[in-house]
This record gives sequence, C-alpha cells and structure tokens, in this order.
Amino acid sequence: MAKAEEYKRADRELFEEKVIENREISPGVFLLSVERRFSFIPGQVVKLASDRVESPRIYSICSGNTENELRILYNIKESGYLTPRLAGLGKGDQVLVSQPYGGFRGTPEPAWWIAAGTGIAPFYCMFRSGLSENKVLVHGVSYLNQFYFEEELAQALGSSYRRCCSREVSDHVYHGRVTDYLKSQYQLSADRLYCLCGRALMVVEVRDLLIEKGIPYENIVAEIYF
Repeated sequence: MAKAEEYKRADRELFEEKVIENREISPGVFLLSVERRFSFIPGQVVKLASDRVESPRIYSICSGNTENELRILYNIKESGYLTPRLAGLGKGDQVLVSQPYGGFRGTPEPAWWIAAGTGIAPFYCMFRSGLSENKVLVHGVSYLNQFYFEEELAQALGSSYRRCCSREVSDHVYHGRVTDYLKSQYQLSADRLYCLCGRALMVVEVRDLLIEKGIPYENIVAEIYF
C-alpha cells in the first residue's frame, strides 16, 4: 500500500481527543490521559498521533478497562517525530487516538508477566483491570526511578512483584537484567503462561531462555515494542 494511502486510512481510524493530563512520572517518561471512548480487553493497544502528517505509532493501553480515562505510557525519543510533540501537550490540547485492538490479552489463568522498561504498560493495564490473581510480575529496568507504579504494585502484589535493575543497587531489588534473574530461578512451572513485553531483543532472549528451561513454546506469548 502506498504511503499516502496508509495516511488516509489512518486518518479514518483516528479520533480527536482532548488531553486530560500529560504527567512526567520519571525523567523523560510520561503518562498521557484522555477520555475513554471505547471498551477494550486488557493488554490491547491503540494508535496514537499528534497530527495527520505522520503515520501514527502503536502504544499499549496503560489503564484499567473500567476506568473513565484511557492512559498511555511513553518515553521521549529525541530523534523521533511523535514523542517530543506528545511531551509538549497540555490539558485541553488535541491528540489523535484509534479504537483499541490487538491480540495480546490478559486472562484470569495463572501466568508470569515479564516486562522491560515501558513494557510494563499492558501488565499494569491487566493489574488495574483485576487480573493480577495468580500472577508473578517481573519488571526489568536500567535505573531505580524506572520502576513505574512501583509503590502501588508492591503493596498489591507483595512477593509476586519481582524487580530487576541492571545499573543501580537497592534492597529488595535483584541486581541484574531480567534474563539474569530468570536464569537464577532453579525451576519454572511449565503449566502456565509466560507473557513477555519489551523490545525485540529482550523478548527473543527471554523466550529462548524459557524454552531452555522447559517451558513449552505455546505457553509463551509476546508483545514487541519498537
């Protein structure tokens, strides 16, 4: 499909919404809120754009499916087109948002949620939607200030919330990458789902590690961030 045709199709899919809040929750990381127009399944995504010039980008929803607001977690990419513009938006400004869609979906069954960086978003959505029972959440970051929603998650999940930090050290936080933490686990249950969200390299490394530890391929589902 030609690029111009892609833009036209994107225009038809995007709805104008007013920003309710655009809060910086960590250096260079923002939580954007708009009114929730559509229902969605926890784990799904939306397309987001600041205008109809460039094609939209895809972001996981980062709010519960019964909340009045729909929130998006994003980090500024200085060389990018969209995120610097998003970061400049304030209350009442316009942003373009699509209907929710996608096949990465939370379920009530036992699972491990494994995230890196802003890949926590779909799992926080699932958590806020009441799907955290029988779940283990593993979140890997580079710095301690990147554990988004840490206080809330720690209070609710207790020992089922596993934090991994590769570049800083703190009590109750595993010092190392998510892959290092998973390698340290002597045995992982093969009869549950392992849901992964992060950049492609992280997802591939974790998937291969889980398979080496005896997790069936069909029990591993992933959402890749670009």
